[in-house]
Amino acid sequence: MITIGVIKCYHNLIQAMFTKPLFLCLFFFLLPLPCIFGTLINLGRRAGVVTEEVSIKLNDTETYVVIFDGGSTGSRLHVFRFDDNIDLLQINGRLEVYDKITPGLSSYAENPDEAANSLIPLLKEALDAVPKILQPVTPIKLGATAGLRLVGEKKSGKILEAVRRLFSNSSLLYKKDWVEIISGIHEGTYFWVAMNYLLGHLGNDYSKTVGVIDLGGGSLQMAYAISDEAASDAPCIGEDYITKHYLKGKNYYLYVHSYLGYGDRAARAEILKSTNDSVNYCIISGYSGKYQYNGATYNARSSRTGSNYNKCRKNVLKALNVSAKCEVKNCTFNGVWSGSGGAGQDKIYIAGAFYYRASDDGIIEKGALSADITLANYKKATITACALNSLEAASTKFPNVAPPNLPYLCMDLMYQYTLLTTGFGLTDKKEVTVIKEVHYRDFYMDAAWPLGSAIEAASIKTTSKLQMRNMYRFGFHK
Repeated sequence: MITIGVIKCYHNLIQAMFTKPLFLCLFFFLLPLPCIFGTLINLGRRAGVVTEEVSIKLNDTETYVVIFDGGSTGSRLHVFRFDDNIDLLQINGRLEVYDKITPGLSSYAENPDEAANSLIPLLKEALDAVPKILQPVTPIKLGATAGLRLVGEKKSGKILEAVRRLFSNSSLLYKKDWVEIISGIHEGTYFWVAMNYLLGHLGNDYSKTVGVIDLGGGSLQMAYAISDEAASDAPCIGEDYITKHYLKGKNYYLYVHSYLGYGDRAARAEILKSTNDSVNYCIISGYSGKYQYNGATYNARSSRTGSNYNKCRKNVLKALNVSAKCEVKNCTFNGVWSGSGGAGQDKIYIAGAFYYRASDDGIIEKGALSADITLANYKKATITACALNSLEAASTKFPNVAPPNLPYLCMDLMYQYTLLTTGFGLTDKKEVTVIKEVHYRDFYMDAAWPLGSAIEAASIKTTSKLQMRNMYRFGFHK
């Protein structure tokens, strides 16, 4: 409380102002301020004015973040723990608490409450991992992906609302917009964040970061950092290609684009459509069957002469729509702006289906978690695959390819090679890193979007925490 002594002190100071030099008056006037503000903060704390973070977390040096990945096949829990430098700390000997349940949220399309309740075991596991004193300041977020999009906006909305009710009743820090269906832009952004974090590039200049290309089943994401000048010169073409992020004490401008319908499974459908349901020169000789994707069925038949490198390439170029009109100076394919390029794109990491095809097809050593290759390696494998004259020969030459994928061996390799070269403008001599997991300290970790989302949340939260601490350092306490 403000004591009588403090009041008398200020009464004496006011009198002194008329008899002492100005600098002495200011000195004696300012000297008691920390005491008075400290008293006011103590009053506020007892009245519940000061945030719970300040009252229980003033001296903490760690931050927890809880991320739920609402995938199409299941829901996954990720709990991360960071220090004030946003470096990962271990939780019981691991760098994350991870668990998964099946089926996914979309399986409960007719019962949203049951969908939310399916997360209760994972939520309990998260609460066990986060110390009770830190739970009120630990963010909990859920990002749903393609599975929930497919059930329709009305049904997915009810499921998300049920999840929000569940999270709001927990002891963790919750905000409504932290439960959402994440876009391809978010996936690409968070993948870039996770990759550069694990490689130790965050906090450095944008020119020291790496670009990423992640090939999923239904979509493809590309992201890389650009300069401030390039961001300010980005064209206004009806789509936000540039996003700004504050990470590990530094602002980054990212070029991000998600190519919906250009994932490896979606691409098969587009390539089969390119030949109007007739024979396709990307299919290995001797195969005649059906291909199903996203509720549609396509004929998949090889020609009498089998697959052919040059004819298959024409089909792929048509599927990529490389002849689409470019409304801006530079485009990749399908009329998409390519970004400004620059140093943030000098080193490129490719992941997802790129990795699995490279590993299964012998482009990299089977089981290797990452490898540096040139795109000439992709071309060589593509030429070999498209020259095969039977499925038996394909099985012998590529023994690690699963039987359902053998008929599409030439097609898949041609698509990935053409996508990287003609699509993104990389040369055969360009070296890229194919990657599944990143070696981080003594662990290997997936550079997946949940980690990127957690890093962004921890960066914002830690900045706020440090600002609060600085206020306390200057005497605004007891």
